[in-house]
Amino acid sequence: MNFKEIKELIDILDQSSLTEINIENKGSKITLKKEKEVITQQATAASVQPVAQAHAAAPVSDVDTTDAPAVSDDLKTISAPMVGTFYKSPSPEESPYVKVGDKVTADSTVCILEAMKLFNEIQAEVSGEIVEVLVEDGQMVEYGQALFKVK
Repeated sequence: MNFKEIKELIDILDQSSLTEINIENKGSKITLKKEKEVITQQATAASVQPVAQAHAAAPVSDVDTTDAPAVSDDLKTISAPMVGTFYKSPSPEESPYVKVGDKVTADSTVCILEAMKLFNEIQAEVSGEIVEVLVEDGQMVEYGQALFKVK
């Protein structure tokens, strides 16, 4: 492995919830580890405060939840099968694979996840209509992270 590949592995580890990566390649081994507790505490502190502020800022009577249970019962999620960078289209000049309102089948390509310069087309694996895109183009995603909601 060269320095650039090792740096990419460090970046992937740093931006993911993984705590360890072990790689063996042509007789050489590399192990990268990070402490899980420190990262978990930082993420928890960062995510709790904005939620508390949002609830304090909006009175409960202004929140409309009349259709929330019905919508969530019908929704399926397309999740990331791997860690990588999310791309909604094959190239910046081309239109996205899918957008809100598009119908998909189990075989439909919905996005690309790039990891270590490998571009992996991701299939929907469910059928229905895209109702929400949950990540931004170029965003780093983690294994199991929800990418799309399908009705």
